[in-house]
Amino acid sequence: MNYRKLLIRTLILIAVFLGLAATAVFLFDPFYHYHRPLPGLKAVLTEKEYQCIGTLKNFEYDAVIAGSSVSENFNNNWFDEGFGCTSVKAIRSYGATADLCYLLDRAFDSGNNIRYVFYNLDPSSLMADTGTTFEQTGCPMYLYDNDPFNDVRYLFNKDVLLQRIPYMIARTYLDEYDEGTSYNWGQWKEFNLDMCTGLYLRHPRVSDMHDIHYMDERLAGNITMLKDMISAHPDTEFIIYMPPYSMLWWDNVYREGDTEFYLYATRTLMNSLVGYDNVKLYYYMNDRDIILDIEDNYMDTLHFSPEINYHIYETLRDDSEKYRVTEDNIDSRVDDMRELAYEITDSLMAPYIPLIKEQIE
Repeated sequence: MNYRKLLIRTLILIAVFLGLAATAVFLFDPFYHYHRPLPGLKAVLTEKEYQCIGTLKNFEYDAVIAGSSVSENFNNNWFDEGFGCTSVKAIRSYGATADLCYLLDRAFDSGNNIRYVFYNLDPSSLMADTGTTFEQTGCPMYLYDNDPFNDVRYLFNKDVLLQRIPYMIARTYLDEYDEGTSYNWGQWKEFNLDMCTGLYLRHPRVSDMHDIHYMDERLAGNITMLKDMISAHPDTEFIIYMPPYSMLWWDNVYREGDTEFYLYATRTLMNSLVGYDNVKLYYYMNDRDIILDIEDNYMDTLHFSPEINYHIYETLRDDSEKYRVTEDNIDSRVDDMRELAYEITDSLMAPYIPLIKEQIE
């Protein structure tokens, strides 16, 4: 009998402990899977794979900043003040179209009236696979699906209980955490010549230029996803921009034989979207002042400094003619980018080549 009582008491204690743990996770909810932050707690957003999906489902907002890692260094407050909105981020590394459209679908399903989508369209996303990649890249699918039973992986998670919740509380009360800096990583990085040339491994040989149509199926699939999203939400203004990748990126693209494909893909994309009444298009890729300055603006071939993020925000806010794409200037913008791309490979790269290591074949 004593053993039986001991077993019962042990089971009760375990049940009580598990109940308290689950209650604590549910109440504090650091991944915002169930609700917005409790009163007095800040929305501490530092882990996009775990938190983006919950914020899109449960926060109150009317604008979404969508894009890849180069969008993480935007401050939400800039857009909130400049466009008179309340924004959240929908971030996915590599910015694949299918993944970003999935996140935007969750935003539109949230019940919020989405007035703006600020969409960072990376050129590489035009040749990405048209299927989502969350599961195959190890994202916690128990946060993404609607199955309440697999929430046990969240509710009874030791790391959530002992690390994420204390971290959220500490950042709220012991740190001047700015909620607008959601997922921001720029404050911990250096943007200079040593960084970007040191992280660029150059192909020792130049490949033959690919036929511009060799990725047509993927290109068409990605553009169709964007067109379907835009058409399904005519009352939402989609502000779509192509970010400024550095001259090193263009050098790499040339050596891989993809320069003409990316120029063709860009032209095709812009011609496909420019006619929508609820779309504004902007093109930053040929901004010489930005992409040629690898001594100040980049940490690798494509990730630029938060100062460039702020410049993009300002010019989007001001509807800058310098970057705005219209039906009349698509060809001139692509032709200018072609001229610049080949100038980079023919001459502008020369001073930096001694600083760059080659890939080992």
